[in-house]
Amino acid sequence: MVTRVAPRVPATKVMDWETAASWRKTVHGTVVFTNGVFDLLHPGHIEVLDMARREGAALIVGLNSDASVKRLKGPSRPVRSTAERALVLAGLEAVDAVVVFEEDTPLALVQQLQPDVIVKGGDYSPDAIAGGDVVTARGGRVVVVPLVRGQSTTSIIEKLRG
Repeated sequence: MVTRVAPRVPATKVMDWETAASWRKTVHGTVVFTNGVFDLLHPGHIEVLDMARREGAALIVGLNSDASVKRLKGPSRPVRSTAERALVLAGLEAVDAVVVFEEDTPLALVQQLQPDVIVKGGDYSPDAIAGGDVVTARGGRVVVVPLVRGQSTTSIIEKLRG
């Protein structure tokens, strides 16, 4: 007989900083962190999230707020709101927690959550990953996942605009 555990309700995976820090302390095993905008979810995002989750027992995703996305990507972004992007991410099996940050980088969030591993897509070098030094100073690892060619939110938006 197969015993099944009901999946968590996605909304319960979206946490504020304090709740996430408390939750993180309860996780047994390696805690992995990745971050991004995740505006229009595509196969490249799924690959990074899947590879990140394979690095440990739990995956926390830091999500840029709408204001930080506008500063980083311009006034026409994000396409989807923070709440929409957070819920979509939280609905993924690989994701254990989603935490929104207002800053341009997740450095302060990484300092608060103290993950054991930080993962980013291949457009970053390990020394340029915000919070990587915090993780390695504690004996953790920084992992760079190769990008999936031809996959980007910008290219999706351009294609939709024709």
